[in-house]
Amino acid sequence: MTNSIAEIGDASVIMAVGTNTTSGHPIIGQQVRAAKRKGSKLIVVNPKEIDLARTADHFLRLKPGTDVTLLMGMARVILDEGLYDKSFIEQRCEGFDAFVGSLAAFDLDSVEKVTGVPKDAIAAAARCYASGQPASILYCMGVTQHVQGTDNVLAVSNLAMLTGNIGKPSSGVNPLRGQNNVQGACDMGCLPNVYPGYQPVALEEVRAKFESAWGAKLTDSPGLTHTEIFDSMFSGSIKALYLVGENPYISEANSSHATEAMEKVEFMVVQDIFLTESARYADVVLPAASFAEKDGTFTNTERRVQRVRRAIEPVGDSRADWQIVCEIARRMNAKGFDFSSPEEIMREIASVTPSYGGITFKRLEYGGLQWPCPTEDHPGTPILHTERFPTDTGKGKFKPLAYRKSAEEPDEQYPLILTTDRSLYHFHGTMTRRVYGLNILEKEEMLRINPEDAVQFGLKDKGKVRVTSRHGTVETKVLITDKCPRGMVSMTFHFAETPTNIMTCSELDPVAKTPTTKVCTVRVESV
Repeated sequence: MTNSIAEIGDASVIMAVGTNTTSGHPIIGQQVRAAKRKGSKLIVVNPKEIDLARTADHFLRLKPGTDVTLLMGMARVILDEGLYDKSFIEQRCEGFDAFVGSLAAFDLDSVEKVTGVPKDAIAAAARCYASGQPASILYCMGVTQHVQGTDNVLAVSNLAMLTGNIGKPSSGVNPLRGQNNVQGACDMGCLPNVYPGYQPVALEEVRAKFESAWGAKLTDSPGLTHTEIFDSMFSGSIKALYLVGENPYISEANSSHATEAMEKVEFMVVQDIFLTESARYADVVLPAASFAEKDGTFTNTERRVQRVRRAIEPVGDSRADWQIVCEIARRMNAKGFDFSSPEEIMREIASVTPSYGGITFKRLEYGGLQWPCPTEDHPGTPILHTERFPTDTGKGKFKPLAYRKSAEEPDEQYPLILTTDRSLYHFHGTMTRRVYGLNILEKEEMLRINPEDAVQFGLKDKGKVRVTSRHGTVETKVLITDKCPRGMVSMTFHFAETPTNIMTCSELDPVAKTPTTKVCTVRVESV
């Protein structure tokens, strides 16, 4: 997030794009609801009628996979009506003329035809966003998990820069991260092209710094993305897999492909707090400690680094992840793994990661710190990009964009679009499905379908249905609801006995290599 969670409540306008915030991020969802009660305007962009849509000032119910067209259409309105922030653009941005040229393709008649959203509704939402200062954009995987995911994010950024809604309190572009430490994992280099702190693998001076710190020769070639790893396992070019805190059997797009890949590797290790469905394919299972059994830090979605303190001793033979990794490394005669505590590891992080340079366990005793925090006397950074952007010129770069179709579109054989989302009561299912009370609240998968589609396909509420895509088939029960528009159905992916991701599409965004789990065509048949 460019801004902080607490700032959301003071935004004049909040635009929630591709996020079911009250289910996926309920604490942030409460901030949005509180802001609405105080008088903030709310724009919801989502194919489904999510909870926030009921109180939204503007609900733009677009066809799945048409986000770029809708957002560029809004930008066209803002430009044509002179609602853009000319001063901000001149002083802090570049590439504006090329961006303006690309908007010619997004007249409102064309945008309405592609998105299915009435042009008057698009124009009204654009005026609302541009006229309310400050305005905050929230987005989630409904934006990123498409073949156009990178373009979707760029379209969001274009809109924020166009209106000067970045680098200021209660504004910004705010991606909502899924789990409690997804941000921290990325910060620590769990991405194929960067070292900790997003320092590029390809830069010689960065590589030299880490070679000196770690006493090892490092490659200048980026690694593989998550999805590419499973493709390489399937083809045989990757022979072994070390899987930590991940359950691809449930969570991976086109999960039957991931399962076959796990069956093919010669050696597989699973390190987790439970014996997951994916652990069935492991040669070795290493029991890891849960959050309550270890010390360390988590970095949350607003870049806030916070202490985690052990409440109980590790159960059974389980150990903290860092202890397991260090012990394996030592047995392989590797150097540099002689850590005795998470605090010692944090000192090394600070020494090689400028954005974490001023973060210490001692400082975290008094509360969290938001990076970048380069020195020990630095207070942390609640708002990013207040004076410059992290580009070669320090200016924000507008990006011309064009509409691209999704990898799969409805046809006679697969007439419906399936999109996946999360329940309020479960996350992936590895942990929450083991909680008795949560299973009372939601115990099984349901196919959510519009009443008119249910009639067309002969489905009854709570009846059993077979759902088939180009990639796989599952059986589940039906929930008839007008929260889904005609032509679209939705399912969660929490239930191992109904592995929804067997059906989802693994076509990748060409830049981020993110799979297309939000648009997959299916057919349904009563069982």
